[in-house]
Amino acid sequence: MVKHPRSTTQARATSPERFVDRSHAGRVLAELLGAYRHRPGTVVLGLPRGGVPVAAEVARSLGAPLDVFVVRKLGVPGREELAMGAIASGGLQVRNEEVIGHLRISDEAFSAVAAREAEELRRRELAYRVGRPALEVAGSVVILVDDGLATGSSMRAAAAAIRQKEPEELVVAVPTAPRKRLDLLRLASDTVLAALMPDPFNSVGECYVDFSQTSDDEVRRLVSRRGARRSGAAPGSRAGQGPRIPPRRT
Repeated sequence: MVKHPRSTTQARATSPERFVDRSHAGRVLAELLGAYRHRPGTVVLGLPRGGVPVAAEVARSLGAPLDVFVVRKLGVPGREELAMGAIASGGLQVRNEEVIGHLRISDEAFSAVAAREAEELRRRELAYRVGRPALEVAGSVVILVDDGLATGSSMRAAAAAIRQKEPEELVVAVPTAPRKRLDLLRLASDTVLAALMPDPFNSVGECYVDFSQTSDDEVRRLVSRRGARRSGAAPGSRAGQGPRIPPRRT
């Protein structure tokens, strides 16, 4: 059943000026999500890599299972740090028409980057879950978590892809974001939550004391910790001890 969006944007009145690290951000964000604590049918999905430590704290606080939802940024050729769009699980694409138009990026160039990142996306999905199936989101309350929004392309792609799977409710929750980026998510989700909305907003990293990179091993460890509970992995099994993600081919 597809529900008409009823999105709201909230901020925590007593949020810190900066988060200590991603785990701290997750605990702060979980306070905004208290209405979902121990609610049946709730699942928490973290966007790798940085969103997973945040999502893990949210899932722990709410008593909900944790999974990854992989999204790959589509970087401008030669300026890969600048997003011209994103691709999400299921092949859905989001284009940043402002960047594409300003830099006059051709459809061919966009498609080439999208194809390469789609291969990387599939590889990471398999590696992060270590053979476990994805959580069922159809008919579930889905809380989609990242460590913050900059352009918002990745989260918009994720939200649009999840919406196609017809969850009962879709909540987008991030520790920090500029308000204008949250507004773009309202049509794709039922509820949008953020703890910090600085004005002016310069970068996600500036909202953290420790914004060091999250490793692939940490993502696997966090997902397998709650994944073992949902899948009934036996103590001492190799669940969560899958192979390292091999270097991507160039």
